[in-house]
Amino acid sequence: MSLAQEMFAIVPALGNANLSASQLKLLAGKARWIFRVGEAGFPTIPTIAITRAAWDELQAERGRRDIRLRTHWVACLFKLVGKDGKPPMLVVRTSAASHNGGLMPARIGIAAPAAPEDAVDPARPLARAIKQAFESYGFSGRGWGVRSDDDRARQIVLVQAVAEGAIEQFVTRNVTTGALGPAPLTGGLLPRLPDNVNALIALLDAKAGRHMSCLVAVHRGDVQFLSARSVQASAGAELEAAVDRVERKIWTPHNAVTRADPNRLAQVLHPRLKSPEGVSPIAMGLGVSPGAASGIIVFNAEDAARLRARGKHCILVVNETGPADIEGMKAATGILTARGGMSSHAGVIARITGKPCVAGVRTLAVDATEMACWIGDREFRAGDRLTIDGSDGAVYLGTLPLAQPQIGGAIGKMLKWSDASRTIAVRTNAETVEAAQTALSFGAEGIGLARSEHMFFSPERMVALRRMILSEDEDARSKAIAGLVHYQTGDYSTLFAAMKGLPVNVRLFDPPLHEFLPRTDEEIEETAASLGVAVRALRLRLERIAEINPMLGHRGVRLAITYPEILQMQMQAVLAGARAASEKQAEPVAVEVMIPFVSTASEVAWVRERAMAVLNNSGLAHSDRVHFSLGTMIELPRACLRVGDIAALVDFISFGTNDLTQTTFGISRDDAPTFLAAYQRKGVYERDPFVNIDEKGVGEMIAIAIERGRAANPRLKIGICGEHAGDPVSLKFFAGLGIDYVSCSPYRVPVARLTLAQASA
Repeated sequence: MSLAQEMFAIVPALGNANLSASQLKLLAGKARWIFRVGEAGFPTIPTIAITRAAWDELQAERGRRDIRLRTHWVACLFKLVGKDGKPPMLVVRTSAASHNGGLMPARIGIAAPAAPEDAVDPARPLARAIKQAFESYGFSGRGWGVRSDDDRARQIVLVQAVAEGAIEQFVTRNVTTGALGPAPLTGGLLPRLPDNVNALIALLDAKAGRHMSCLVAVHRGDVQFLSARSVQASAGAELEAAVDRVERKIWTPHNAVTRADPNRLAQVLHPRLKSPEGVSPIAMGLGVSPGAASGIIVFNAEDAARLRARGKHCILVVNETGPADIEGMKAATGILTARGGMSSHAGVIARITGKPCVAGVRTLAVDATEMACWIGDREFRAGDRLTIDGSDGAVYLGTLPLAQPQIGGAIGKMLKWSDASRTIAVRTNAETVEAAQTALSFGAEGIGLARSEHMFFSPERMVALRRMILSEDEDARSKAIAGLVHYQTGDYSTLFAAMKGLPVNVRLFDPPLHEFLPRTDEEIEETAASLGVAVRALRLRLERIAEINPMLGHRGVRLAITYPEILQMQMQAVLAGARAASEKQAEPVAVEVMIPFVSTASEVAWVRERAMAVLNNSGLAHSDRVHFSLGTMIELPRACLRVGDIAALVDFISFGTNDLTQTTFGISRDDAPTFLAAYQRKGVYERDPFVNIDEKGVGEMIAIAIERGRAANPRLKIGICGEHAGDPVSLKFFAGLGIDYVSCSPYRVPVARLTLAQASA
């Protein structure tokens, strides 16, 4: 395409625009919608466009005293002249693919050039405005999505005729509810608009398929379109709008599914305060991102990331946020700021990341150096707890109970459409009936990971578990285990019953034992008293079983082999729970037992022999009421490489991507936040491998394992059960590997359903 063709009328004053395919590709931002609306026949202000490359050549031509390109440019300007032959006053606008506050605002009321040279001389008003508009795009390209010199050259600036009448602005759909507009801008009033504005709204909504901020001129009862750009709406509004377009037959259900953003979907699944009545807030601010959150106070991004890595909830408390806080905002459960409002950095980023946020709390003062804050006269330190409500801006003392959201309405319809094209099952990670029921309400198709050790976090169970771990001999350990069987049998029975015949995958005891042992002096004294032993004796025992690197130590399958009585106890409890549940429901119980942290087929064979012996002795081996299968968790590189040996011994494998990432990279997930952020800032790592799966390393290990596992056992069922199973980027990669299911946290189930549907489309 010649540079002359990069100056063209999008909407000429007379006649129609006949754009080439190359010119159509140049239309970005406002230019695209101006052309589409004008093409559809709606009254649109005359508009021409020029690229940066063409403008730069016009300036170079001036230095050569050439006028060929200038002549074409002047001819383009004449396409803004109407039937009266009178050159109009002009407006200059930028037209970026995405809006940014750094772009030059529209320059209005520029006189038409009096001579051809005036059209290109930066000392004259029109050329000066065009030059400044291009300069506002910047040169690095980082803020504008520019990827190369070629992209920069294709940036465009618009020149329009000044419209007659009152200039009005509105949104095509309500940004909170998604209802078709016109709707006022945030905080503004809806202008008086003629009836034919509804035709424009319907046209633009159909063409753009998104919320648009629309600029029009109203003159003598008629509307003339000036420009439009997309605006950010709430995730709920986007869902409602998508469903409405399907019901209006503008989109098909397939269109709605493929155009939805899985990351945004998570934002409609926020918890809310269960019963705030009777509890008074200690402060009020602006609710700038919806949802409620409770957590430990932190004052910086590093502490937020560390707590997130340890599975703890935290509230990031700062005076105001900036770009350096983004990683901390992602890691935090909620954000609280002393300054800012709806359009503040905190508000915008919180809505994008789906985190509850309360901003502009005037009674809040933060001293990050002292790691303290004050709300009124109350002082708070790191480690204290707060609850915030990002819907109404309330701040509460301590931890308040939260009510979990339910799927229905627009999100229910969207997910139903998603399931029509999805081929990979979505399960959940859950150990409690409450978590399982939440996941079921979100459409989970089973439990892909029930971490048995998570069932021992109550005080009385912790005492029983510590008694077992600290037993000096097998006889004492067996006595301690006898008490645990009762606990676990009841847990499994209620969990199986809650799932009503859907598969439940129980992972055998996995964690490093140190996670369950007392650490502080107070805990050691309490444990010694509960066990009836001397404090000194307990300390000596703790020293003997301490490990230098417990994450790679005595855990997983190694516990089952060194303490077979633990394996015996768990198998008895699982099968007793399955039997109890099967006697109370019509559906058979589908129980899967998963061996964790294996590295060799011989480990799997050793556990399989003993697990199957317990199964055979239980009388359930051939039961039509209990369907039993045995598998293993693949989370070590050696297991990936030798999965062909393992596959012949098991019914399924499931990849634990958290530990597989740790052991492949040689990075502790708990310690990674201290340096991964610097790695990403310096371009050493493109992405955090604990957030998005490392496709070239960890991903290749998984792909190799799947190929070898299926070759050895064609009937092998394959799942993914790490945190990556709820990440849209990772899910798209997994979808291409031929897996049978993924398992993620309950609140990520809808995200996985939508993402996997898009991957199948």
